[in-house]
Amino acid sequence: MSKVSIKVNNRAFSIGCEPGQEAHVQALGDSFAQKVDELADQVGQIGDLRLFLMAALVITDELEATKQGSTADQDQDKIKKIEQTASNALNQAAIRIEKISDSLK
Repeated sequence: MSKVSIKVNNRAFSIGCEPGQEAHVQALGDSFAQKVDELADQVGQIGDLRLFLMAALVITDELEATKQGSTADQDQDKIKKIEQTASNALNQAAIRIEKISDSLK
């Protein structure tokens, strides 16, 4: 097992990981540390536990927003399909109306 040292809120933490995953774990730790630093700048030093919990909540909220964003993309695809179907139906109706109009002349 490999270890990575991650510094968060001026404290070093040793984190175990699989060999070859050190850079990935380090990047995740750096990202988390940045979020904690942002929160500490906003709310002050309210203790590691509270800052870490707040960072976890913010990150979870961002993740949920991302998940909902992908749902919005799926909804956009459905809307486009509905619009295309409606457009095709209107075109077919216009062709029928023209044929009826031509037959009445």
